[in-house]
Parts: sequence; C-alpha cells; structure tokens
Amino acid sequence: MTIHIGAAVDDIAETVLLPGDPYRAKWAAETFLKNPKLVNEIRGMLGYTGTWRGNRVTIQGSGMGMPSLSIYVNELIREYSAKTLIRIGSTGAMQENIELRDIILAITASTVSNPSASIFKDFNFSPVANWDLLSKAAKVAETKKIKTHIGGIYSSDTFYDERPDLTKEMIRHGILAVEMETAELYTLAARYGCKALSILTASDHLITKKELPAAEREKSFSSMVEIALETAFAP
Repeated sequence: MTIHIGAAVDDIAETVLLPGDPYRAKWAAETFLKNPKLVNEIRGMLGYTGTWRGNRVTIQGSGMGMPSLSIYVNELIREYSAKTLIRIGSTGAMQENIELRDIILAITASTVSNPSASIFKDFNFSPVANWDLLSKAAKVAETKKIKTHIGGIYSSDTFYDERPDLTKEMIRHGILAVEMETAELYTLAARYGCKALSILTASDHLITKKELPAAEREKSFSSMVEIALETAFAP
C-alpha cells in the first residue's frame, strides 16, 4: 500500500493500462477483463486488476495532467514493480487529416515543462515510446483495419491554453495531437527501465473545432483498449 494506491503489492499486475479518467478505468475493466477486482479507490482514483486471455492486467486511473500521472506511475513502478505501462486516453487532434475517433500512437511527446524538467536543468530530454510496444501496436491496428496515425504529440501542462502562436508552430511542424500526460510517462519509463506507450483516441479537433460528447469520451473508446491489450501480450 502507498499513499495514493491502497492495493496490496500482489494486487497490481506487471502490465498496467492508464486511463486518465477513473470512470474510464472502471468501464474498461468491466468491459474487457475477466473477474475484475477493485484494488484502489483512494481519492476516487479507481484501479482494477483482472485477467485478459489469461494474462493479469491492472487498469489504474492516473488523473488529469502530468503531476497527477507522475504520482501514480512512480508508485506503480517503484512500489508495485510495474514493467509495462500503456496510457489509453483522449487527445485533441492538430492535423487536418485526423478525424474524431482516429487512433494516434505517440512516438515522441514534446512539452514546455513537466514534473521531471528540474532534473535536466538546461538539457532538453526527448521522451520517446518503447519501440517494441510501438511496433506491435502499429501491427495490431493495421490488422484490425483501424485508422491510425503515428508520430509526435504535445503534452501540455495546461488545458485552457493561451498560446495560439505555439499551437500554430506545432501544427506547422507536424505535431499530431495534444494531451496532458505522455511526456512524463515516457520520461519515467526511461528513468526506471520500463516499457511505455500512449495509445490515444481523437476526441476533439483544434482546427475543425469538432468534439465528442463527454459520455463518449468516457465509455466509447473500445478500439484503443483492444489495441493496448493485444499489444501488451503480443508474442
């Protein structure tokens, strides 16, 4: 048991899926896992462990933003020995060829700042996905004929952004989408020698201004969960 995760050590699997929304964790666990067990509910940040095709999986909410995710990932790795961490979350598309519900696999995650920034001082560390997970996820998505985009994303430390100049430059430089967690996830995975990948669903679009209703953001992202699970246990 840690300050933020009330599970016993044996209650957490080596493979962890990380939705930001705790209710998405509940939905994913009840939809995809066999015999899901609630293993954490401290501060309402729900976590479940069950099995998928005989493999143990934990689905733990990580909260909104890099500071929140950093807490859970640090504890999952350092205290519970998690080895593979896959973020399943929503993202705002930033390129015109991306449509709502499309899947984005994040190769890199650029950021202005994250909780690990003070460690590097004037050094610009480049957080990247684990190649093994990324390549397997791409194959799974292709096999399932799911429209998928692979490239760099932006992890913001603010939701209500007031930097249209920065957004313009990111679009010009091919950044696919914006979200709030991946840069810290990839940095922590690199620090502790773990595997990490972000599999994201486009829930809104910064250019077209289209967006999915809140209920669909929580419960209708089946494709990315299926890709995450198949990727985690692919041979």
